[in-house]
Amino acid sequence: MPDSLALNEQRRHNENMDDELALLREQRKKELEEKMKHEKKTGSVENVDEMHFQQFVGTNNYAVVDFWAEWCGPCRRIAPIMDELSIEFAGRVAFGKCNTDDNRSLSMQFNIDAIPAMMLFSKGQLVDRIIGAYPKEAIREKINKKFGLD
Repeated sequence: MPDSLALNEQRRHNENMDDELALLREQRKKELEEKMKHEKKTGSVENVDEMHFQQFVGTNNYAVVDFWAEWCGPCRRIAPIMDELSIEFAGRVAFGKCNTDDNRSLSMQFNIDAIPAMMLFSKGQLVDRIIGAYPKEAIREKINKKFGLD
């Protein structure tokens, strides 16, 4: 009989441990899910070059590619706006930047003769372009309208 009491006590102890482990697993799962949600919202602007351009616009449902150059003042004014919009649209629109001096064939392919030039792609197809340094609100509005994100 004492063995049976000890066995029952051991079972209860194991059940309590199992419950605690299940609770810890659930808490950890929630923490990881929250972290993943936050990471999706961080956004970033990827460097895009001739070698990876098709992959970038082809694997993202919606993509905005900023064609720019180091020497271009208006391009430098647009860069922080692109960073901010990448955070705003994180998980919905991919943002990239392509240096026109380093990727001349892409510039020629899209007939870019003025920068900054932002190209909007939907499912790999060019759907619109924004030429010049526009305010953030105007760029956001164009993205929402062209990609139907309102």
